[in-house]
Amino acid sequence: MRLSVLDQSPVINGFTPAEAVRETIKLAQAADELGYHRYWLAEHHNMHGLADPCPEILLGAIGAATSRIRVGTGGVLLPYYSPVKVAEIFRMYEALFPGRVDLGVGRAPGGDMLTAKAINPVSFYANDAFPQQVAETVGWLDDDLPDDHPFKSVRAMPTGAGAPEVWLLGSSDYSGALAAHLGLRFAFAHFINARGGDGVSQAYRYSFQPSQRESSPYSLACVFVICAQSAEEAERLAAPIDHRRVLMATGRESLVPTTEEALAWSYTDQERAIIARERERAIIGTPDTISHKLREIQDSFQADELMLITITGDYASRLRSYELVADTFDLQSVSV
Repeated sequence: MRLSVLDQSPVINGFTPAEAVRETIKLAQAADELGYHRYWLAEHHNMHGLADPCPEILLGAIGAATSRIRVGTGGVLLPYYSPVKVAEIFRMYEALFPGRVDLGVGRAPGGDMLTAKAINPVSFYANDAFPQQVAETVGWLDDDLPDDHPFKSVRAMPTGAGAPEVWLLGSSDYSGALAAHLGLRFAFAHFINARGGDGVSQAYRYSFQPSQRESSPYSLACVFVICAQSAEEAERLAAPIDHRRVLMATGRESLVPTTEEALAWSYTDQERAIIARERERAIIGTPDTISHKLREIQDSFQADELMLITITGDYASRLRSYELVADTFDLQSVSV
């Protein structure tokens, strides 16, 4: 199985956002050595617990610190930005790290709507603009804008052979349908929405229209995973994400608590119900449990690969979770 990593650069209580960013670079280097296929960075704004608002910048540090693994974004939130500027950034990365760059794009705000308005006051008021933004970004990446495009003569530099892979990201049927229509790769966020993703991914594959970029459909599912040597330890390590999801579901947001802080928290019955509900979008357990459930998801999604996101109450156990999964799937032999 081909496995990859999504990193949201979580800020654990007791650490600074700058330290969280450095931990992202360390984890990317470990993922490179462990045999993971690609390493994506998420974009979030004005969130205390997530340190990366600009994955297009952090990607440069990740690319320079690694040698084999594909590097990219999961994703650039395209409504905020100019398609030609995004194409320029990623053509530059293709020049720096040829054959290793992914451009994953999404349409979510990555935070609250007040923050979205502060970043770009008109970005999320033209709901029908996203398909054109995607098509223009791809057109500039490939120097293949339509002949009647008003900026046909504008080139996204640096030009050259090769171009980043382009992925559409989503947690509903919208992006899957658009990816199929445009002939692009598709990533479904199971870690956001645990229900219906298999149907969305299957529909994407069924309705896929070949393009100059992709002759056949290619998809992945991104899954939240915590892996430990024992089921008891995995449950203990899940306490911080349970706590964070309760806060998010009730309109609060904070740093990721340590395991000890999360275990000491006293929950109401309503909050325990939230935890039980939110557990649907996480796989927590031993290597055997993780292996079995990941294979089930791959089969039901008909996914070409899976991407894993792990957040715990300390950076060491997060790394250990990825190590255990890599060992279970023997990723180093797969990546050779």
